[in-house]
Amino acid sequence: MTHDEALKELSRVAHERAFAGHFASGTLMKVGLDALLAGVESESLAMLAGLGRNEELEASDLFERALHELGLEIEVPPDPRSAKWALAYWRAERMVNGYLDPTVGALRIWRDVAWDLDYPDVLQPLVVCAYNLDDWDENWGVPIEKLENDAIEAAARFLTQQPPAGRD
Repeated sequence: MTHDEALKELSRVAHERAFAGHFASGTLMKVGLDALLAGVESESLAMLAGLGRNEELEASDLFERALHELGLEIEVPPDPRSAKWALAYWRAERMVNGYLDPTVGALRIWRDVAWDLDYPDVLQPLVVCAYNLDDWDENWGVPIEKLENDAIEAAARFLTQQPPAGRD
């Protein structure tokens, strides 16, 4: 793992945790160790990577401190609806940039965002893509790659939309 890849992984885990994803202490410790071995320098990261099994309760706090030291803190909007929109934009961006599998990204936007926001129009193309990808069967006569490309294109179009200030 390179230095840049380690920073991207730290950022990914930070985002997933910030948007209500839980990570076990052991996972945080492994991500910290991987980053440290890749040359990412942070006092708290070194402490995180060096935790023993009986010290796992400290992992979450040390992970947050390491994010702060590295300038990777994630600020989630306090309003739950705004946080859902921020999650949708983050996942769509990861899909477009190739960091998130299009099937996984579309399904997560559908299930973690669109559902909670009562299926807003701007997310409908991604929801349709997610539904098609989830339901796909080789007998459809459409290659899965076509549906994945459709999802990436829908995510790219979504990213050109302004956040729905007040219209959600």
